[in-house]
Amino acid sequence: MKRALITGITGQDGSYLAELLLEKGYEVHGVVRRVALEDPTHRLWRLQGVLDQVKLHSASMESYASLFRVVEQVRPDECYHLAAQSFVNFSFDDEFSTIAININGTHYLLSALKEKAPDCRLYFAGSSEMFGNAIETPQTESTPFHPRSPYGISKAAGFQLTRNYREAYGLFACSGIAFNHESERRGFEFVTRKITSTAARIKLGLTDHLRLGNLHARRDWGYSPEYVEGMWRALQQEEPGDYVLATGETHSVEEFAAEAFRLVGLDPGEHIVVDESLFRPAEVHELRGDASLAESKLGWKATVVFPEVVRRMLDADILRLEAEGAHAPSLRSLSLRQQLQPRRQPERAEPSSGALPPQGGTR
Repeated sequence: MKRALITGITGQDGSYLAELLLEKGYEVHGVVRRVALEDPTHRLWRLQGVLDQVKLHSASMESYASLFRVVEQVRPDECYHLAAQSFVNFSFDDEFSTIAININGTHYLLSALKEKAPDCRLYFAGSSEMFGNAIETPQTESTPFHPRSPYGISKAAGFQLTRNYREAYGLFACSGIAFNHESERRGFEFVTRKITSTAARIKLGLTDHLRLGNLHARRDWGYSPEYVEGMWRALQQEEPGDYVLATGETHSVEEFAAEAFRLVGLDPGEHIVVDESLFRPAEVHELRGDASLAESKLGWKATVVFPEVVRRMLDADILRLEAEGAHAPSLRSLSLRQQLQPRRQPERAEPSSGALPPQGGTR
C-alpha cells in the first residue's frame, strides 16, 4: 500500500485529493495545525466524510523541526505540498507572513524529504499567479514568470526551489502550475465563492448587494476535483516534470457574477457595487493556460468548465442556506434550487462536499 502525505489537507484541494487517494487504496496522512485538531468541527469540515480514514499529524509550515518529525514518522512514497497562504489580496496586507510561510515552508519540506525520504515523489502546488503580467497568452510551462503579488512571488520562489532540489539532489519533484480552480468547498474569502453565496443570499432576501473589486479581471476557472486528479497523475510518470493545469478558457469576474445572477433570475446590475478598496495594488488582468503538455503526457484534460462550475457552487450555497432555514416569502412551496434554470450540459457525479461552515467575511 502506497503512503501519501498531504500538506494543506484541510483545504479545498487537500480534501478532494485525500478522497481520491483513499479511493485508489493509499494510506493517507495529512499535516494540520494543532488548532485544527482542537476545533475539528470548524477546521476539519471538508474532511468530514473521510476523517476516520486519514491520519493527521500536528505540525507547522513555519517549523522545520515539526515537518522533519512528520516526514521521519510517515516516510511517504508520495508527498503533495498544497499548504500555503493562498489568498492573494491578503498577501498584500501581510506580505511578510506570506513570504515566510510559503517560501520557508516549501524549503523546510524539501529539505526534510531529502534527508528522511529521498525516494519520495513530491508534487508542489504552483499557481498561475506566478505568470502575473505575462508576455504571452495563453501561458505554458515555458512562459516567463512576472508575478504581481507577494503570493505570486512566493509561489515562483517555491517553484524554483522545487526545480533546484530536482536538479541538484535528484528528487522526483514536480510542480503543477494550476490555474484558478473552484468548487463547493471554496473558501468564502475568494471572489468566486463570494459571488455565488451572495447571489443566493440576495435571492432569499438576506442581503441586497454584492461588493466587488475589478470586474474586468479575466481568469481561467476550472473544477478542483479534476485538478487533484492531474496532481496525482504527475507523480505517476517515469520522469518528473512541470505541468500547466487549466481549461484554456477565460472569463471575467463580471461574467462569473452575471452567470450566477442569471441562474437565480436576478439582474446583476441592480445588486453589484464596485468597491475600489477591493482592487489589488498591482492587478493581473488576464490569465489563461495551455494544458497541452498535461493532456499529451498525463492524459489529463479539464471537462467541467465555466458555466457548470458556477452552477455547482451556487447549488451548494442554496442547499446550505436552505438547511439553515433561510427562505424568502416569495418562494413558499417552490425552493430556490428548483428555480434554477436548467442546463443541458451533462453533469458528473460529485464527491460529497460534507457540511459547510458558517459564512465568514469576504473581500
